[in-house]
Amino acid sequence: MKGFVTNIETATLENENFRRVLYTAERSQLVVMCIPIGGDIGEEVHKDVDQFIRIEKGEGQSILDGVERELTDGSVVVIPAGVRHNIKNTSESVALKLYTLYSPPHHEDGTIHKTKADAAKDDEHFEGETTDDLTP
Repeated sequence: MKGFVTNIETATLENENFRRVLYTAERSQLVVMCIPIGGDIGEEVHKDVDQFIRIEKGEGQSILDGVERELTDGSVVVIPAGVRHNIKNTSESVALKLYTLYSPPHHEDGTIHKTKADAAKDDEHFEGETTDDLTP
């Protein structure tokens, strides 16, 4: 079967990895993330990738081209390609749990980074192989 079905709230809340790619299609990608207390995604700019982020648990802050906004459960952030951005966990007691959609895909399918440091060491990026390409 092509495609992917899951309870995204459960998948997001149960994820303990900094980044885990759940599904990669030709033109989009679903990723869950867990940002530890005091942590952040890290400031970045995606040249050719739009990104949608939804917060499932915690409190945070989005910074889009220098404009800061508070985030809570249910908040969404839409980041067009070319926008400098970061997402920070501002909670003093819980990890920030979120899921994100990239369009087109940004990470290599199946990527799991346990920590931000692991992600920083890895130079992986999407090279065209989708989840369905890897599934018999």
